[in-house]
Amino acid sequence: MNAINRIETTPALSALPVAVIGAGPVGLAAAAQLLARGLPVRVYEAASAVADHIRAWGHVRLFSPWSFNIDAAARTLLEQSGWQAPAPARHPTGAELIADYVQPLAELPQIKPLIETDARVVGIARQGFDKMKTAGRETAPFLLLLRNQAGAERQVLARAVIDCSGTWSQPNPLGASGLPVPGEHEAAAAGLLAYGIPDLLAAERAQYAGRRVLVVGAGHSAANVLLDLGRLAQATPETTILWAVRGASLTRLFGGGANDQLAARGALGRDLERLTQDGNLDLHLGTEVVALRRQDDAVLASLRDRSGVLTEIVADRIIIATGQRPDLAMLREIRLDLDPATESTRMLAPLIDPNLHSCGTVRPHGHRELAQPEPGFYIAGIKSYGRAPTFLLATGYEQVRSIAAALAGDIAGADDVQLNLPETGVCSSNLPLEAAAETSCCGTAKPRIRVKATSSAGSSCG
Repeated sequence: MNAINRIETTPALSALPVAVIGAGPVGLAAAAQLLARGLPVRVYEAASAVADHIRAWGHVRLFSPWSFNIDAAARTLLEQSGWQAPAPARHPTGAELIADYVQPLAELPQIKPLIETDARVVGIARQGFDKMKTAGRETAPFLLLLRNQAGAERQVLARAVIDCSGTWSQPNPLGASGLPVPGEHEAAAAGLLAYGIPDLLAAERAQYAGRRVLVVGAGHSAANVLLDLGRLAQATPETTILWAVRGASLTRLFGGGANDQLAARGALGRDLERLTQDGNLDLHLGTEVVALRRQDDAVLASLRDRSGVLTEIVADRIIIATGQRPDLAMLREIRLDLDPATESTRMLAPLIDPNLHSCGTVRPHGHRELAQPEPGFYIAGIKSYGRAPTFLLATGYEQVRSIAAALAGDIAGADDVQLNLPETGVCSSNLPLEAAAETSCCGTAKPRIRVKATSSAGSSCG
């Protein structure tokens, strides 16, 4: 969609706030940017506290240093209160990001009255207009249906909506097809599965120490999990690490090393490569988990390689780190134009699709790329990337700055998008031949590293 996302402001609409969904870093940055533009705003957070998704991975250190993690408008408000920014080159954990930035921002007298917690947005529409009705639609306010944890519901109106609700609460299931595998729900209900990045070295240590743990996934979340398991195994040698990867190469995950412009991201890949090459884990390349079956307090996992050969392994616990997807259910009555593959805004998809972009570079984008057929409605933050995994906070901050400018009528300011993201140092032009084939999908590469697994390692499109 190439049209600028303008909203007709009637006297009734101008008295209404802009609704921001989600009180994470990007949602609060949107509030700060809107305040700077003199626009009224309300922030609706589903959880009982701000930054709920980040709290789930508070033990994880960010790739990006503080210099990338603070929004400009938020910084201005914070510094007016006497706040001092953390050292710009330091890399915070999720918990530090909350304690040293997000929570102080949320407590500011300019911001705190705008935030409503325990207010989950379960539906958005145009007041008096279902999705089919067009005439006069653009002048109608948005209607948001809110539900608290007790189940009580109410409706609120807004002149515009910025959805910053994120994706962390919507993990991808275990199946390579995008669906749960047989037995997944039962194993999850029994507490034998975890999604994302559990706190293996502290809060959840007892569940994993001395156990056989299967990790599924080949992204940075999986890398964090595996490295934590490696540290756990050093302290508790009885811990056994198994790793199932759908693809045939780990080159991209190992990363660009010293060429990565985010040093912490490059170090993560190097550390994982060392762990793998040391033979400290049982690696199953080119395999997918096709079924689970409980065995008392363990799980029997059936793995299938690309040639169709099945292998069964027993794990005490399984950690699924296969990414997240956006929750689109609440947007059922909103007119959307989303990419059919990434589920991101359609104009943004060619810029972020990991099947097309291997360097970690994203050109500047703002309100035009994020515009939807529903005037005044935007998706921002990591949810704007849909299923693509390459989001950085700096991207979300520039997105909401541009959106706030557009909603304020400053189209020139909204179009002046500036975004300089650090490259990964891994591009299709500098990948080994087998890895380049893998990243373009459906190569028949052999793994670059020693595989300790007893199962067959073929090739698969992961």
